[in-house]
Amino acid sequence: MEDLKVKVTDLSLFYGNSQALKNITMKIPEKKVTAFIGPSGCGKSTFLRALNRMNDLIANVKIEGEVLIDGINIYDKNIDVVDLRKKIGMIFQKSNPFAKSVYENIAFGPRINGINNKAELDVIVERSLRQAAIWDEAKDRLFNSALSLSGGQQQRICIARTLAVNPEIILMDEPASALDPISTNKIEELIHELKKEYTIIIVTHNMQQAARTSEFTAFFYLGILVEMNRTETIFSNPSKKQTEDYISGRFG
Repeated sequence: MEDLKVKVTDLSLFYGNSQALKNITMKIPEKKVTAFIGPSGCGKSTFLRALNRMNDLIANVKIEGEVLIDGINIYDKNIDVVDLRKKIGMIFQKSNPFAKSVYENIAFGPRINGINNKAELDVIVERSLRQAAIWDEAKDRLFNSALSLSGGQQQRICIARTLAVNPEIILMDEPASALDPISTNKIEELIHELKKEYTIIIVTHNMQQAARTSEFTAFFYLGILVEMNRTETIFSNPSKKQTEDYISGRFG
């Protein structure tokens, strides 16, 4: 097995009395892309949010089990959640740039972390935009509103904003589902580049996207992890009939 980044053991999550995730155990390797697939409402986005404690923001959520990142349980009461979310960036389905300039979107996180030197911020902004494959399109528009860019460009601005605080893990919740095919292709190419430096976990409805972008795929159904394996194995020779039915479209 590759170097381990995340180890989840017996994770269950409840919204009030309703159980959304059931005893999920999973190992996620470092600097690889792991895709979560499954029908809508099966728990994959809820599980993704459990990996950086975003579910803490919802009332009446109870979580059992443990999530170890680099061997440290992120649900330990001593964990600083703000620090945790610096380490684990999140890209949402709908791009959500701030109503500020492109530059200020990227500089936002570093400023919060105490970096106010303009020369230093300039370097971080350029580096992050280059990493997110949007520098050439944005370099002459740094002081225009990020909201003036196209949807695909806005999503890459959000990725650059995440990269600006040097995360180790990037969570992506359907990052291309609202985008046209050309923009989707750019996001997929970007994922391919970013995995050289980051551990990436992507939730996608698009099975071709999972097959194209990931080394490992996990199939969720009704809050259960049905199976997880190397992506080529999941798509060519799954061990569970449910997985095979879902992948072949015989599901439901």
